[in-house]
Amino acid sequence: MTDALLPNGIKDGGGDNSYFKKGCNPFAQTGRSKLQNTRASLNQQIIKQMRMRAGAENLLKATSNNKVKEMVFLELSYVNSNLQLLMSQLEGLNSSVEVYQSSQELANIPLIALGLKETKEVDFSAPFKDFILEHYSEDGKNFEDEIADLMDLRQACRTPSRSEAGVELLAKYYSHLPLIESRFFPPTRQTGIFFTWYDSFTGVPLCQQNLSLEKASILFNMAALYSQIGTRANRQTVAGLEEAVSSFQKAAGVLNHLKETFTHTPSYDMSPAMLSMLIRLMLAQAQECLFEKMALPGIRNQFYSLMKMAQEAAKVSEIYDQVHQCMIQTPVKDNVPFFWSTMSQIKANHYRSMAHYFVASALLDHQLGPSDDEDQQEKTLSQVYDCLPDGHTPLEILKNKDERQRIGKAHIRRAILGHEEALRIYNLCKHINKLDVLQEILKASHQRSLDKYSENENEEEFADYMAAPDIISKTEHKAEMEVPGTTKVKVIDFFQRLGPLSVFSAKQRWTAPRTVRVHSEDRDLGFTLKGDSPVQVVSLDPLCAAAADGLKEGDYIIAVGDTECKWMGVSDVMRLLKDVDKEGIDIQVVSMMESNPAMPTKSATFCGNLPKTYSMICLAYNDDDKNSKSRKVAKKSSFLSWGLKNKMKSASTLSLPTADNSSTRS
Repeated sequence: MTDALLPNGIKDGGGDNSYFKKGCNPFAQTGRSKLQNTRASLNQQIIKQMRMRAGAENLLKATSNNKVKEMVFLELSYVNSNLQLLMSQLEGLNSSVEVYQSSQELANIPLIALGLKETKEVDFSAPFKDFILEHYSEDGKNFEDEIADLMDLRQACRTPSRSEAGVELLAKYYSHLPLIESRFFPPTRQTGIFFTWYDSFTGVPLCQQNLSLEKASILFNMAALYSQIGTRANRQTVAGLEEAVSSFQKAAGVLNHLKETFTHTPSYDMSPAMLSMLIRLMLAQAQECLFEKMALPGIRNQFYSLMKMAQEAAKVSEIYDQVHQCMIQTPVKDNVPFFWSTMSQIKANHYRSMAHYFVASALLDHQLGPSDDEDQQEKTLSQVYDCLPDGHTPLEILKNKDERQRIGKAHIRRAILGHEEALRIYNLCKHINKLDVLQEILKASHQRSLDKYSENENEEEFADYMAAPDIISKTEHKAEMEVPGTTKVKVIDFFQRLGPLSVFSAKQRWTAPRTVRVHSEDRDLGFTLKGDSPVQVVSLDPLCAAAADGLKEGDYIIAVGDTECKWMGVSDVMRLLKDVDKEGIDIQVVSMMESNPAMPTKSATFCGNLPKTYSMICLAYNDDDKNSKSRKVAKKSSFLSWGLKNKMKSASTLSLPTADNSSTRS
């Protein structure tokens, strides 16, 4: 099940010759593609049911007729029932972990991958063309290729390949978004472009007019893609396990970056509580893969090796315990799949039982002999327990064969009970019951503990059911968050022909270009130029011919004759002006205007619990309308819950410095 790549590429903006691959073919019949297509279909069904519920609720508020109310209540019960069914199906998709596992995976516990967030298509064409004409005073038709490249890039990001190339594709689009925001999203008004993304856990759509949701969702999908790469790695090899560890650590790093950067994204799957849980989950799976890497060559049946692996297994168990605690807390428990919390609980019990099995094996199989290092074994045992059983010292336990047997059997009994608990939890979740590999591993571990207990069982011995002490968790290699360098990719602005962003951005306002005739009088044009690009007129002689023709102090020169010079520096512009004679030459200039103070921007957001968490502006979209390009969005103020626009901490702009000290007199 490999991701088929489309053969054609998309040309990168800005006129360079580099190409990047499109995402995987959305029609490819891979398990992953089928899963995402099913997710998209469920999202559409959920939005239709929510439209019906919103209409019914509004009718209830508007009518006083009891018969009508009874009919509406009946309809609402059907709609809510259908919604619950659709949510259950979506939970089943999030529980389909076998699709993301390696095809060679036959002996390891399955790992959990995040599904990609789905989004609707966005048509930038008409709004961008209008804005270019209105704001930049240029013909928007001249930028059709750039707009098409941007739309192709966004479309490809909906189906990224499950590889580093797919992550780079998302990162490329993410790096373009601050540039697009600076070019086309003024702080004083809305552009009329709506970005709709679906919650990956509930399928509930969220619609906003600003780019905050778009940026956050792309970051989430980058983390999801890293998690899928991690689960897809071949964990039967050291290289595969290292790839899995790195991928899960990068997924955690991207999720943490998302959590710290976009603090108020009104989507459950990107809420701080949910992101904190997902970060813990990714690190837990990375730690699990580190344990598997240590165990891959085989665990030596030797006292120190067994004790070391016991503490490593206890560490994995401890982290999964923390993950499970996060999953059962409100509001996370209302949205996280039951499969996930069950799986984390199973792993916590399984690895804790393994830790007790290793300690039991070390105590039962390795008696302290004359050639053994007493001090080293004593130190090792003292580091395994926080509190020694029955107040014994480590050396007493090591030297007393009966005491070693007694404590060892207590550990093996606890291992058996833990494995039985893991099997019991396994049978509680219908989605986990499909994972035969997991059941085989749990049963094999349980049987191994039973066999170990049988080997050391003495029928004549008095039954002593002492409780085995807890094992201190410890690891030599702790999983840490890793922010991948791909979150910041250097890109070339698609719309760089509009001019340097330091001047020609959406937040700046300037006059329409006007033509000024420049004459040379005794080799002097009557003004000075400064700055990088675009160059600015300073020290203007009010009596010169250019000033008389309308040139002003502080004007930016954007063209000399037929040559556009928005990106030219002082020396290049001077080269164009050096041969000006008495007849003169026409230059085009613009004057900067004072910008209006930024006003709070409104954006549609969630409001309240699940029945009310639908951004009702989505109701204005007609999904069945095939002519999406001509479709218009009607704003219904009664449906909306408006909030202040969140500040965007990660928005960055491409600006070019101005060298004020680089003035040149003409």
